[in-house]
Amino acid sequence: MPTIPPQAAPLDNLRFVYVTGKGGVGKTTVSAALARAMAARGRRVLLCMCNAKERLSGMLGSQPIGPEIVHVAPNIDAVNMVPEKCLEEYGVLMLKSKTLYDALFDNRYVRTFFNAVPGMSEWSMLGKAWWHTTELLSGRTTDEREPPYGDGWKYETVIVDAPATGHGVDMLKVPRVLLDVAPGGPLRRDADRAWRLFQDPSHSGVILVTLPEEMPANETIELATAVRELGLPIPRLVVNALLPPLFTRDQRAQVAEQAKDDRLVPARARAAREIIQSQAMEKLSTLGIQTTYLPFLVTLEPSDPAAILYLAKGL
Repeated sequence: MPTIPPQAAPLDNLRFVYVTGKGGVGKTTVSAALARAMAARGRRVLLCMCNAKERLSGMLGSQPIGPEIVHVAPNIDAVNMVPEKCLEEYGVLMLKSKTLYDALFDNRYVRTFFNAVPGMSEWSMLGKAWWHTTELLSGRTTDEREPPYGDGWKYETVIVDAPATGHGVDMLKVPRVLLDVAPGGPLRRDADRAWRLFQDPSHSGVILVTLPEEMPANETIELATAVRELGLPIPRLVVNALLPPLFTRDQRAQVAEQAKDDRLVPARARAAREIIQSQAMEKLSTLGIQTTYLPFLVTLEPSDPAAILYLAKGL
């Protein structure tokens, strides 16, 4: 089985990690395993879902995860971000008063207006995740990439279990769009700070997750192109559910072409699967992205906390 190249950049140096990929490739599994891997190395992690069907608690063996941040494992907090809740938090942060926020925004006309603003729902979640990268243990926030002397980050890494492919890219575009259209003020200021962080390869990165199959591989190549066009770093490609090869290249072709024989059905199926896997990996190698390979789990369910701990070792 392929191994992690020795020159791979350490992911646990990153302050902000955005995990995306085609639906069904294991984004949430990889996000949970990455959080476990970083936490095991002593890093304080916040794991964020984007208004998703909640499955992380089962993977982490924790209490249910809702719109409020909860502690789910040693060194790991988690939240399932809901746009309305995120927007309320941002409004209270700007106005410094929950009462004033309720007076100004707690009516259906204002809520309808915000729901109609393109990208506001996405920014409310992405902006919340970014804002937590600025939090200090003291409760203050900072605009600097490193905390002030004597203080430290509340969360040393924020991981976003992002929406799938197209929606995930659209969410990443929002800060740049806000810089183009938003007038001067807190919204534009925060979009600028977030965008500068997202573009910094020493502090941020988009991790692409895929499967060793034709369609996910093709979509991942398109996704990588879109992320690169935004000028955002891709520190790692994660190929999930990789089967260990049983045949050589020549053997695969021979077995797959064998005449029909009931005794060879399992072997032909495996050889055909390995051919597809090999072709997909060759395509993905053209991206030139540092790649981590996670094994296909035979005896464990991907949603099992034991599986997450096992996969964390590969990350």
